Amino acid sequence: MATYEALLVFNPQLEEEALEDAITKFEEVVKVGAGEITKSDRWGKRRLAYEINGCTEGFYHLMEINGSGSTISELDRVLRISDDVIRHLIVKANT
Repeated sequence: MATYEALLVFNPQLEEEALEDAITKFEEVVKVGAGEITKSDRWGKRRLAYEINGCTEGFYHLMEINGSGSTISELDRVLRISDDVIRHLIVKANT
């Protein structure tokens, strides 16, 4: 298994409860795929460098994941179809 970092930018109009539910949903995708979340860090609401879908701010959340390529592919697929996420980036960490 390799270590990955996933940075998620959520829609700023989400309520606190909806944001928690979305984060939990993505963590479950990793766990179902036999992955492990080693760090889950909420950065909070920040200003975006440029406007995305009419949003100038977003909720940032960083996850460090130990998992296989198939687990990361499934997470990427789920993130792409989620309306709550306006941008995401998954990279393999150098360890």
